[in-house]
Amino acid sequence: MAAVVYVLGTLVTLLCSVLLLRAYVKAKTPLLLWSGLCFVCLTVANVLLFVDLVLLEHEVTLYVWRLGAAALGMMMLVYGLIFESE
Repeated sequence: MAAVVYVLGTLVTLLCSVLLLRAYVKAKTPLLLWSGLCFVCLTVANVLLFVDLVLLEHEVTLYVWRLGAAALGMMMLVYGLIFESE
C-alpha cells in the first residue's frame, strides 16, 4: 500500500511541475519558472523515495540523495521568491 502512495505523490508533483512550466511558457513570469523547477526537483526526490524504500529496500540507502534533491528544489523556490518577485 505504501508503494501506491509513493507513486501517487510522484504523479502529483510531476503534474504540478508540468502545469507550472507550461504556464511559464505562456506567461513568461519568472516565479512560475522557479516554482516549476522546484516541483521538478521534488518529483526527483519522490522518485528516489520510491526507488529507495520499495525497490532497493535495505540494500542501499538513497536518503542523502533524496534530501539533496528536495533541498535543491526548496532553494530554487526561495531564490525565485526573494530575487525574482516584483
